[in-house]
Amino acid sequence: MDATTIDLPGSEIESIRLEDDKLIVRFSRAYLVKTLSGSVERTRWWQAGELIFDAAEVEGELPASPCICAGGDVGENVYTYRDMLPLPLESRGRAHCFLKFRDRPESLVAQAGGVRLVMDDRPHYIEHIRD
Repeated sequence: MDATTIDLPGSEIESIRLEDDKLIVRFSRAYLVKTLSGSVERTRWWQAGELIFDAAEVEGELPASPCICAGGDVGENVYTYRDMLPLPLESRGRAHCFLKFRDRPESLVAQAGGVRLVMDDRPHYIEHIRD
């Protein structure tokens, strides 16, 4: 089965904003890893997009941006994704996030009523990943 995931560590965040009750994490470069069924090789890509939390409540202040993600957890219902996000991602129900940032002490902590990824345009190829 083909799979695409976003590697959170290293992904470039353009902005983090709260609009009404939506928390929007805007990636200028989210780093994707694509795995094709039957292949031992994987490929790395980048793509812009937004991680959107609906009915969000943020703990503390929003971290300053732009910034580089250092990893963290994003959860939806019973699943918690550590340092990665599956594509596609759209879920209603309980959601949460705890994101850390490179060279920054602050983190992004939020609870929400849903989470989704909305990607722009198309992915851009970077390289093949060989073991």
